[in-house]
Amino acid sequence: MRRFLRPGHDPVRERLKRDLFQFNKTVEHGFPHQPSALGYSPFLRLMAIGTRSGAIKLYGAPGVEFMGLHEENNTVMQIHFIPDQCQLVTLLDDNSLHLWSLKQHGGASELREEHRFTLKGPPGSPPSATQVTAVLPHSSREVLYLGTESGNIFVVEVPSLRVLEDRTITPEAVLQRIPEDNCNRRSCELVEALQEHPKNPDQILIGYSRGLIVLWDLQNNKATQHFLGSQQLENLYWQRDGSKFISCHYDGSYTQWPVSSDNRQSEPLENTVPYGPFPCKAISKIYWQTTKNGLPYIIFQGGMPRASYGDRHSISVIHGSQQTAFDFTSRVIDFFIIFSSDPAAEFDDPSALVALAEEELVVIDLKSAGWPAVHPPYLASLHCSAITCSHHVSNIPLKLWERIISAGSKQNIHYSSMPWPIDGGTNIAPDPPQRDLLLTGHEDGTVRFWDASGVCLHLLYKLSTVRVFLTDADPNDNMNTLGEDEWPPLRKVGTFDPYSDDPRLGIQKIYLCKYSGYLAVAGTAGQVLVMELNDEDAEHVVDHAEADLLQDQEGYRWKGHEKLKTRDGPVRFEAGFQPFVLVQCQPPAVVTSLALHSEWKLVAFGTSHGFGLFDHQQKRLVFVKCTLHPSDQLALEGPLSRVKSLKKSLRQSFRRIRRSRVSSRKRRGAGGNASEVQEANAKFDQDALQEMELAPVQRKIEARSAEDSFTGFVRTLYFADTFLRDSSRHCPSLWAGTNGGTVYAFCLRVPPAERRMDEPVRAEQAKEIQLMHRAPVVGILVLDGRSTPLPEPLEVAHDLSKSPDMQGSHQLLVVSEEQFKVFTLPKVSSKLKLKLTALEGCRVRKVTVANFGSCKTDDYSENDLAVLTNLGDIQIISLPFLKLQIRYPCIRKEDVSGIASCVFTKYGQGFYLISPSEFERFSLSTKWLVEPRCLVDMPEVTGNNHVHNKSGTENAARKS
Repeated sequence: MRRFLRPGHDPVRERLKRDLFQFNKTVEHGFPHQPSALGYSPFLRLMAIGTRSGAIKLYGAPGVEFMGLHEENNTVMQIHFIPDQCQLVTLLDDNSLHLWSLKQHGGASELREEHRFTLKGPPGSPPSATQVTAVLPHSSREVLYLGTESGNIFVVEVPSLRVLEDRTITPEAVLQRIPEDNCNRRSCELVEALQEHPKNPDQILIGYSRGLIVLWDLQNNKATQHFLGSQQLENLYWQRDGSKFISCHYDGSYTQWPVSSDNRQSEPLENTVPYGPFPCKAISKIYWQTTKNGLPYIIFQGGMPRASYGDRHSISVIHGSQQTAFDFTSRVIDFFIIFSSDPAAEFDDPSALVALAEEELVVIDLKSAGWPAVHPPYLASLHCSAITCSHHVSNIPLKLWERIISAGSKQNIHYSSMPWPIDGGTNIAPDPPQRDLLLTGHEDGTVRFWDASGVCLHLLYKLSTVRVFLTDADPNDNMNTLGEDEWPPLRKVGTFDPYSDDPRLGIQKIYLCKYSGYLAVAGTAGQVLVMELNDEDAEHVVDHAEADLLQDQEGYRWKGHEKLKTRDGPVRFEAGFQPFVLVQCQPPAVVTSLALHSEWKLVAFGTSHGFGLFDHQQKRLVFVKCTLHPSDQLALEGPLSRVKSLKKSLRQSFRRIRRSRVSSRKRRGAGGNASEVQEANAKFDQDALQEMELAPVQRKIEARSAEDSFTGFVRTLYFADTFLRDSSRHCPSLWAGTNGGTVYAFCLRVPPAERRMDEPVRAEQAKEIQLMHRAPVVGILVLDGRSTPLPEPLEVAHDLSKSPDMQGSHQLLVVSEEQFKVFTLPKVSSKLKLKLTALEGCRVRKVTVANFGSCKTDDYSENDLAVLTNLGDIQIISLPFLKLQIRYPCIRKEDVSGIASCVFTKYGQGFYLISPSEFERFSLSTKWLVEPRCLVDMPEVTGNNHVHNKSGTENAARKS
């Protein structure tokens, strides 16, 4: 049988791979991109959000999350929960209705689409005849009332979604009951709102856009009362006892109407323009909430004066003499109020306002004085300032974790202490096995620390680097301070702020040492800050040092932005990570690579001009190395320069064309006749092919010219204690890889601890490797005598890793965009390589070492390379033999920003941005899997509902 096995096929290894590797997209962290609809179930205490891409997401208690996706990918316009059921209805912009249910499967609840339905009119009728504008799920749980643009109200059975044509409420039937003097046919066009009477389920309130409001008796199929508004209607809301209702209008007014039992026209009790008398924007939604103290809460969206505040996105809350207009930095999609849902309760007693804006979710505590915001445990606005980089740290020590949380809690003192009010469902997922941090760098110079251990991505702490520098904005400015007499009483809420004071503040690289608490961050203007964790506020001077990466070379002139100006004298920092030294690269180009060795107290940094090493204990620059090629003029223009590389690209293209023409002319001139030239060319091609020894599936990869732009761009930096000079003595070393395929190795002399402050750290260049194909170097790794990657700094000291094997020979792995190559150390002779681009036609974008454990036994784990390519595929490659283990499609190849944002974890998970505000989490490991697993208890089902559910199931079976 052996001869029938494929070459390299090992059944034992194949079984082991199944125990080690498995690809899953597990959960989406952050805020849904482009939300379009909001719904809430007081019965289930679940919130639903729909998006423009057709996604629907349900949220309850922290960890309770469900997601569904409409096949049509159309915009979700409305979401309505069926009263007292685990069901909801969505309306899309293609006028289709979809019924979703939460069903239990395998001990957990799942969100499933049960039925879909599109309302169709009679043949030849215009689309407006059935264009749904309002949806009312009736409390009987048996029907939906659908208001349309034509004024018709259709009745649809639940759950079968079948139209009950005999129960349709037509405009003609409504007009028969209303005096002709008061309205005409056009008064009953476009149903704007449908509301069920809170005390009498046989009556519904119908609001038409032109201002006519009708109280309709469902049993007798007639209008019992009508109300004529003078302004275009926006929405309706019943008071709890059913004696009054409120209508809100296009002119920024709201009106109270009394409800009586006799069939007559009612006059309004009161008409109010809250922000009049000048013209105001429409009030699109309103709540009137009763309280025990007698003063109602009046809560409405919009209504601001058009001329001065027409561009504001606001929700106003009025309670007696208290009035606040909450000012959002993005458009408000919808909002709801959480209040007493007990039918026997006499008052509403609202507790929280939940507002969905275009870029964030804001919850306001209405019970506490001052109405503070509630800190959300999920749906974080990741993009409150644009994300510029990410860094993941696994298995954080408890002490560091607690210190970060302590620093974050001091920042959150202005938040409400009320528990999260949306608390439906039960999280039944196992507790996270370890504490993980995801750090995100932002355009405004901040670094946010997220708890990435479980399903909820929760903000722990926010670090700002702005205080070190002089900017236009004063960090002590408070945007929320209002004058006593300011009107309207606006108050900014939310964290979304897409505007940066200075783009140079943007964070480009982050490196956190979890053992020492040292943090290094680097930015757009060549700034490198080294910080340490302090549990108290402190005021101190930040030491400055400059690193001239051009080393005064002549002929180079920086055309980009200037460096950031720093503050003189002591700077006050709040508790948390506080910078103690700033290294400023010159020219002030974007920092492209960063490495920190907390045991040696060294930080290395690289830009498009070179790299340097800084001793942050002695606060002294150890050395700088310029990597610029004479042709690298483009590297001197900077990312914020207006001069783009178009001219240079065109110039290079014309040079290549000219070069190819000259060479072809030379070949023609050199040969005697055509046949001789052809023979010579054929022989040359054959010799070249033999020389390359290409495998049948390999592609020919053209070597890059040394004249290509950005060859000196430093892509990766790596510290290692290894054999660099000879095989008998190992020493600290720094490795750097560039865009031009060059690897530099520097031998470091770090004084022992007792003389660390007295003697300087010395560095000497020991090696320089030039890859023949000149592809950018994206990763460098040293393997010890057991072919195991060297441990992190201080990892061995904390007994979290075995000491590296210093007896056997070490190996150097250099990962370029096109291939993986293993060299022996210290001779640096080529030992093994894997040509990825030649075999697969793809290029490496991200690479990291990940530890994969077996799901069958705790005794086995192995280190492999997790590789993301420019095609969006993830490949797992074994160490040290560089064998491809498995390949998974992960990100669309067109999603360049998603590929660029991907970050791997140490245990085979990863994150990438699927939108500016959302991370997709994925897992490559069978053992490490973080995904939502939750349960929503089903309510007791009445007899009628049971019959309807049965018929719905039978209908579905017949259809299938």
